[in-house]
Amino acid sequence: MFGVKLQGRERHTGPEDERYSVGKTIAYGAQHILTMYGGVIAPPLIVGGAAGLSGPDMALLVTAGLFVSGVATLLQTLGLGPVGSKLPIVQGISFATVSTMVTISHTGGLRSVYGAIIVAGLIGLVLSTFVAKLIRYFPAVVTGTIITMIGLSLLPVAFTWALGNDSHHAGYGSMSNIGLAGITLLIILVVSRLFQGAISRLSILIGLIAGTAIAALMGKTDFSAVGQTKVIALPSILPFGSPTYDIGAIVSMTIVVLVIMTETVADVITIGEIIETKVDTRRVAAGIRADMAASTVAPLFGSFPCSAFAQNIGLVALTGIKSRFVVATGGGILLLLGFFPIFGAVVAGIPYPVLGGAGVVLFGTVAASGIRSLARVQFHDNLNMVIVAVAMAFGLIPIAAPTFWDAFPQWFATIMNAGITGTAIAAILLNLLFNELRIGNRSGASVFAAADDERDRLDESTNSTPEQSPRLG
Repeated sequence: MFGVKLQGRERHTGPEDERYSVGKTIAYGAQHILTMYGGVIAPPLIVGGAAGLSGPDMALLVTAGLFVSGVATLLQTLGLGPVGSKLPIVQGISFATVSTMVTISHTGGLRSVYGAIIVAGLIGLVLSTFVAKLIRYFPAVVTGTIITMIGLSLLPVAFTWALGNDSHHAGYGSMSNIGLAGITLLIILVVSRLFQGAISRLSILIGLIAGTAIAALMGKTDFSAVGQTKVIALPSILPFGSPTYDIGAIVSMTIVVLVIMTETVADVITIGEIIETKVDTRRVAAGIRADMAASTVAPLFGSFPCSAFAQNIGLVALTGIKSRFVVATGGGILLLLGFFPIFGAVVAGIPYPVLGGAGVVLFGTVAASGIRSLARVQFHDNLNMVIVAVAMAFGLIPIAAPTFWDAFPQWFATIMNAGITGTAIAAILLNLLFNELRIGNRSGASVFAAADDERDRLDESTNSTPEQSPRLG
């Protein structure tokens, strides 16, 4: 970052402070929103569907998500005192919290979800100051396992959507529903494969639009809620009632918030490297505070925790547009969309099978991102493979055996029935035991690592170039 003297004070400027014409700023900002739109509307639809909300309430949840995402993006990009990294980072409703919120909503409803978010967000704000000391306990073997589990735990939602979402509804599980989901998925894949650049990045949005159009021809759409929704309205305060506070829900949400914090650290550092600007501990902490501040106030408007959207970081790298003011303009667009409930009503009217087809890609991508993180992990001469194996097993328990924790106290069952929480607890504790506590560690201690080493050597032999390949036999 460059230091510039101005009226006796040093003002730091860098590539993130570049400005463009009004027209270009709006166009580039809109591109960011189109890139992440499918991702930002999915969490409200998942949680709202799990909570059994009506069409108008689902529309309200979607609109609130757009509004809060806009506020969070403006806070992150423009900053407010010690809050906000002032980097080109788009904020949106976090996927990491979805499965935990769904679990909490099944027992305590949305009010319990909101109470847990508020307390967890406040805890995150306090911890943001000490993030540099805490982050070492969340290496790639921990975060990669958790992110992979987030994607895997969301995929059943996509499959349920593809069936029709409501088992009591006529046509649930029909070939027409599954076929519609398949067609939507096919459209997304074709667009992703045949088109490159901006069009490819809009594949989810294009798939949703095309799939809905096909559903309309099949008589499977219901946009009656659009007619019952105001075109323009101010965001409601506590639209679903006052928050309630349950200890199990709070513990679960706090653990997930710690995961969000580690993602934010990685995103802030990554965007700093991409745009070639200075990122220090203070700036990282400021970025986390923006996440936590937005997440803490989100329940007041009926929304959920926010975090950085990685796909938009990729867009910055691809386009070379490094200005935080461009991203702030995108945040402004999200904010404005939050004043138009009719947009939320239109989104809420998208048939579930169409959402299911898109969800396969959206949620599968989250799992793939976790696998990519795990690819950076060293599995030789350590117990990292055991950490991943056991943590993933704990995360899969609620999916494979939904009644597994029923005999335990309710607060404990609430924590463990959120697969992400079980994975996070197991991964963090095992990492502390196996990697941080080094007493007794020795080379070749794990038979899993040893077996893995043999396969790695074989893999290296078969994937090397002809010049590098050893002669066999």
